Amino acid sequence: MMRKTTQLLLGVFIAIILVVFCGLLLIKQFIPDQVAEVKKPVVSEYKSTEDFINEIGKTAEKVASKYGLYASVMIAQATLESDSGNSELGSEPNYNLFGIKGKFNGQSVLYPTQEDDGKGNMRTINANFRQYPSYEDSMTDYAKLLVNGTSWNKTYYKQTFKSNAATYKEATEALTGRYATDSRYDKKLNALIKQYQLQQYDH
Repeated sequence: MMRKTTQLLLGVFIAIILVVFCGLLLIKQFIPDQVAEVKKPVVSEYKSTEDFINEIGKTAEKVASKYGLYASVMIAQATLESDSGNSELGSEPNYNLFGIKGKFNGQSVLYPTQEDDGKGNMRTINANFRQYPSYEDSMTDYAKLLVNGTSWNKTYYKQTFKSNAATYKEATEALTGRYATDSRYDKKLNALIKQYQLQQYDH
């Protein structure tokens, strides 16, 4: 009786060992793949400023030349306003590089923005911003805005024209306080133009 009990216990022990051993083999087989998957780098879709400029540079050059504007200023503004094409408004499917409000061919996107209430207090409101089919449409619409001016002043941006601004610095100065209220707007644009040698796009 004692021998049978011992044999039974030995059999159970061996069975347990086999189960554990097989389990370890299975774990060893599957763990490496799981670890490799976790360690796989996440590919970022964030555009570098260099890539963004390379993407829009030639188009900006063409559009600016057609409307008598500085391509360097156009590219610098697009870079600054859209965070190098990475902002939600400036990226696909909106392609609004310059933060222009309203509708484009009936298309717009509702987007939160900070507005001054007239007393120096900033508040967040939802506003319609133009939605474009492409970067080229965005740049062309921007160029038309500068050339045609605003509804209340047709010559509002005339000092940005190459015919009126002897250098790109005069054009960025003319935008400061008009296109943007930031008192350092021209300095930010000039810094981008210098850093990325955007004058090469001016003709």
